[in-house]
Amino acid sequence: MQEVAGSSRPSDGLLYSKSGGKRPVSHPPMADPADFDHRVRAAIYRWFVERTEAPAVADIAGVLGETPEAIRDAYGRLFRKRVLFLEPDGETIRMAPPFSGVPTQHRVRAGGREYFANCSWDSLGIPAALHAPAEVFSRCEQTLEPIHLTVGPDGPAAERVVAHFAVPAAKWWADLVYT
Repeated sequence: MQEVAGSSRPSDGLLYSKSGGKRPVSHPPMADPADFDHRVRAAIYRWFVERTEAPAVADIAGVLGETPEAIRDAYGRLFRKRVLFLEPDGETIRMAPPFSGVPTQHRVRAGGREYFANCSWDSLGIPAALHAPAEVFSRCEQTLEPIHLTVGPDGPAAERVVAHFAVPAAKWWADLVYT
């Protein structure tokens, strides 16, 4: 343990009170926000993959050993870059495409876990993101008939279904929940 120059206190990564008590140092985000945002994004996706649900700000702060404020700021930057879609509170993840933070009609079963996708397109994105075979359970919005797809490494098996996107992809973010 090194001593802090000009002090009798050790430089062990802990802050010491005048009474000698110690508490962990809150580490500021990396100097490059893009690097920090990449770490936050990776932690969010790892959380979705392992737990099948959206993490709270406090969850990611705990995983990365960062402050909730630093994580909230990163969420905001990731939202502005269209990596995350947040609820109006600015910190609850609604979408981390292809994963949905809320239950939807598009369920994907892979590796013994069940995930929610944001839309039919994202229901195919989850097996691709996981690099795993999967089953997709959804429904036709015209007939309300159930749809079940088996997805392998090369994509979905041939079925008599069609995916239709009424809004062009370039306009999805204008109203992402609707699209």
